[in-house]
Amino acid sequence: MQAKIANPKTAQPLKAPNDVWRRILKYRMLYVMVLPSVAFLFIFHYIPIYGASIAFKDFWVTKGILGSPWVGFEHFEKLFRTDKFWQVFRNTIEINLLRLAFGFPAPIVLAILLNEVRNRLFKRSIQTIVYLPHFISWVTIAGIIFTLLSNEGLVNKAIIALGGDPVNFLTSNGMFRPLLVLSGIWKEVGWGTIIYLAALAGVNPDLYEAATVDGANRFKQILHITLPSLLPIISILLILNFGSMMNGGFDQVFNLYNTMVYESGDVIDTYVYRIGLTQGEYSVATAIGLFLNLINFVLLVIVNWTAKRIGGQGIY
Repeated sequence: MQAKIANPKTAQPLKAPNDVWRRILKYRMLYVMVLPSVAFLFIFHYIPIYGASIAFKDFWVTKGILGSPWVGFEHFEKLFRTDKFWQVFRNTIEINLLRLAFGFPAPIVLAILLNEVRNRLFKRSIQTIVYLPHFISWVTIAGIIFTLLSNEGLVNKAIIALGGDPVNFLTSNGMFRPLLVLSGIWKEVGWGTIIYLAALAGVNPDLYEAATVDGANRFKQILHITLPSLLPIISILLILNFGSMMNGGFDQVFNLYNTMVYESGDVIDTYVYRIGLTQGEYSVATAIGLFLNLINFVLLVIVNWTAKRIGGQGIY
């Protein structure tokens, strides 16, 4: 009789290599289906990691990555001495905090409201309407916003017709950030709502019936049944949002901003685009990317650890 080798940590029998290959052979079609995703991840996410070494080199396109000389942390030192970098760094954090404060709760509130709707046709119609902007590119949305809010746009024409003065929506530093937050909510609130509605679909209806029998009104049912049912998915999405805190949302900002709002709207993504692609400082742009990814990683670990300590729910 062949003895089973146990893992001392779990005291569970380890699978023999033959069992693993037999399982792979049994589900070979599933592994074939996942191969394109694995190939995409490897080609576009792992192979480019080698290129991150140019952050520590004086990179020249003609010399290539291997031929460029090492300069150590010179680019990072140059970066940290630049006032412009700290300005866009601060802008990125402030804009993302506004998005988190106003944009993150929006789909939760909308999902709860739609969950209370009993007319299925009306509910599905609203879902479709709020979900459609997710499929519209920021280029198109920017064109719509310019048509509405430019100095000669429809909104300013209406203001002038009512006897008011035109408002510089797109060139005002004070109004640019609210514009980013509101346009982001309008575009993505439908996507987040579907995620939360999917989570609510798994809630046992008997819980609501029992709460009704106990005299709980709709607000108390939301407070004590609906929200606790959403907490696991809220926790996971909140952790992921903090893990991308240093991503400024390049598509949105690049298509909406202009030189008049650089003070409040210029973020790290657009700053990297300008110095990397338009000015050719590839090493400095790569150094910024490494620095920001490090911050995102630290934030992800801290928030995940905090979430697990508070509610026991994390992404790992």
